[in-house]
Amino acid sequence: MSHPMPSQSPLTHPIRPADLPQGRVVEIELLPDAATLAAIAAEMGLDGLRKMRVTGKLAPLGKRDWRFTGHIGATVTQPCVVTLEPVNTRIEEDIQRSWRAGLEPETASEAEMPEDADEEPLGAVIDLGAVALEALALAIPLYPQAEGAALKQKDFTEPGKQAMSDDDAKPFAGLAALKSALDSGSDSGDGGDENG
Repeated sequence: MSHPMPSQSPLTHPIRPADLPQGRVVEIELLPDAATLAAIAAEMGLDGLRKMRVTGKLAPLGKRDWRFTGHIGATVTQPCVVTLEPVNTRIEEDIQRSWRAGLEPETASEAEMPEDADEEPLGAVIDLGAVALEALALAIPLYPQAEGAALKQKDFTEPGKQAMSDDDAKPFAGLAALKSALDSGSDSGDGGDENG
């Protein structure tokens, strides 16, 4: 029986904790080559990725657990959401991740509110490449804008009618106008007929 192979990640750096020297800190540096950077950019839908570097330390926590503390630096190129011009963004992010022996994998209900999003169950392999890709993906701007680019307000409505403005769409603008009109009406001195 054959099983489909999972898609190959563009960046992997697997480490087997069982092979690490006990009680020693391991220095980590990842410098992807040009082909790997191009593959990461394609996977993440970027126009370009350059100067990516991940550094840090993988240190033991107690007898069986591990913690990575590091930093990722990269320059990403994306199209501006307004003009589609290329926008270069420098990313500098700290990374912290722990792997704990005996920690159970999250179920679907627990995944909504994890106690510590930086903790994972310790398996046979720690892949710091996957950790780096996740940190990069979370740091990429969702709506990159070129300098000076701004979305302009466009008003659409039926011919012959006035378009609704942003102020009109505010939920309490109409109520405030009505209250103002009622207040000014009650101040006009019309006390009504007391002989009713």
